[in-house]
Amino acid sequence: MATIDLIVLGILKKEALSAYDIQKLVEYRNISKWVKISTPSIYKKVIQLEGKGYIKSDIKEGKMAEKTVYSLTDAGDKEFQRLMLEIASKPIRIFLDFNAVIVNLTSLPPEEQGTCLDHIEDNVKTLKSYIEENINRKEGLTEIPETGMAVLKQQFILAEAIETWIASLRD
Repeated sequence: MATIDLIVLGILKKEALSAYDIQKLVEYRNISKWVKISTPSIYKKVIQLEGKGYIKSDIKEGKMAEKTVYSLTDAGDKEFQRLMLEIASKPIRIFLDFNAVIVNLTSLPPEEQGTCLDHIEDNVKTLKSYIEENINRKEGLTEIPETGMAVLKQQFILAEAIETWIASLRD
């Protein structure tokens, strides 16, 4: 999956990290909220990328148990740049699982249609609230890149748009 490759290569472009540290960074940045990426996929991806020669591993020893730290190779840097251009050039697709419910809504009695819309609306409100809290927590922090904040704000705007759309669908 090119998106996961790009996420991992992009993180390692900035600094050498262990697979665990990459996974923690993905969690901290809430990347899994806007890109389909899971913890096991990060570990698998690191092994794949090393096998392709895009990253290399070094064993770090210290006071704690030894740790494998990964860094970008020259080939990895070239692959990072290629993926950036490739993914930026692709048509944009927005996959929303709840659209499967929407297209089948008329197959339910009106009361159950309303219940389905209520659930979707509640989930959008929860998402919007979570994103808003995240923005408020991270705004002004120097360690948060502007691009990361831009994606958070994009997600907030999309949640607002879906909220408005659900209201219009009810009408």
